[in-house]
Amino acid sequence: MYRLIKQEGAARRGEFTTVHGTIQMPAFMNVATCGAIKGAVSAQDLKEVHCQVQLCNTYHLHLRPGDEIVKKLGGLHKMTRWDGPILTDSGGFQVFSLAKLRNIKEEGVTFASHIDGHKIFMGPEESMRIQSHLGSTIAMAFDECVENPATYEYAKASCARTARWLERCKAEMQRLNSLPDTLNPNQMLWGINQGCTFEDLRVDHMKRIRELDLDGYAIGGLAVGEPAEVMYQVIEAVTPFMPEDKPRYLMGVGTPANILEAVRRGVDIFDCVMPTRNARHAHVFTMEGVRNLMNAKYTLDESPIDPECDCPVCRSFTRAYLHHLFKAGEMLGMRLAVLHNLYFYNTLMEKIRLALDEGRFEAFYQQHIENIARRI
Repeated sequence: MYRLIKQEGAARRGEFTTVHGTIQMPAFMNVATCGAIKGAVSAQDLKEVHCQVQLCNTYHLHLRPGDEIVKKLGGLHKMTRWDGPILTDSGGFQVFSLAKLRNIKEEGVTFASHIDGHKIFMGPEESMRIQSHLGSTIAMAFDECVENPATYEYAKASCARTARWLERCKAEMQRLNSLPDTLNPNQMLWGINQGCTFEDLRVDHMKRIRELDLDGYAIGGLAVGEPAEVMYQVIEAVTPFMPEDKPRYLMGVGTPANILEAVRRGVDIFDCVMPTRNARHAHVFTMEGVRNLMNAKYTLDESPIDPECDCPVCRSFTRAYLHHLFKAGEMLGMRLAVLHNLYFYNTLMEKIRLALDEGRFEAFYQQHIENIARRI
């Protein structure tokens, strides 16, 4: 259940109550695609970096180790030892981005595994069953992720199909939640808004799917190569038509600046591989901008990554040491940078929530929006 606590302009301060705990919003979800954060980070580590939600992926876990195996192991919470909320992405994005061969029909999609090429079929019912086996807190609806750019006609037909698939997702989830052996009979379903960058399609699709009265709604199909300003325009067009009493999720976004801009436009929750992926390449985030720890200037620099940061890495290690670890190819360098970046993203959300609580979000935005995006 979502509760809107207060609002400043379009920016929303809220909280979302689930069977696995309450999420303070705006929030960032930490991406554990295969049940682990890349960079040797465990569920116990996530507590230390102020993580609220873990995101796992239906497509990847279906292929390895197999959702039936995850169910036999007691579900994702028991397997990973993460006891907070878990959101599972439906697998739709991976089907369309990773599968080399795919065939879309009304029933669903037949595609070749990116691991060994064997044929797999996934439709709304299959996605819901896999996510039920995983036992996640929130399941995402199975949708079609259209390539960008797409023609208006194709995008319109795809929106209609995604809406029909969503109705099937809802019916199948209700059936699964009623079964006696379901791991999480309180599993929630969030629908996904599509429509490429066509604002009229986006609005029409949002109007249609909100009628299904789901537990939350996402904006999908953005941050796939379109200019940031176009993404912001689409968000501005869609959010006025999203239910006020449900969470609003912007999928796969993004940079700290993207997040600040989207919060300002009414988005509540985000996920992105950027903090972990960039960290594994020695790029670390601070409120002053992004540092590349591979730069020679850090060879003898005994400062922490960010003197203002209270993360476990900045409390104990220097830029010089991390520079050395990356140069030497030591896995510890990646792990420490990942921990710092996740702490940065999660505490950035805490700062945003505090600014909203205190009625100074706009001032916070103006103070940080330029610095946060620059390269140091």
